[in-house]
Amino acid sequence: MADGTREVVVTDIKIPFWSMVVLMVKWALAAIPAIVILIVIGAVISAALGALFGEAFNWHWGMGRMM
Repeated sequence: MADGTREVVVTDIKIPFWSMVVLMVKWALAAIPAIVILIVIGAVISAALGALFGEAFNWHWGMGRMM
């Protein structure tokens, strides 16, 4: 550590119980829009891949109708 930096190890964090509860509730509420955004992104990617490669994986359905 010749550049003047020092290593720090955190051994304990004191936080009141209700402050932790409020923090967890905020995390849960923040996760809802994040999940919605991820679902929308996944749907867009799925639709794009389906439009590009849908016919490549759809050949066996047509074969079943002919029999």
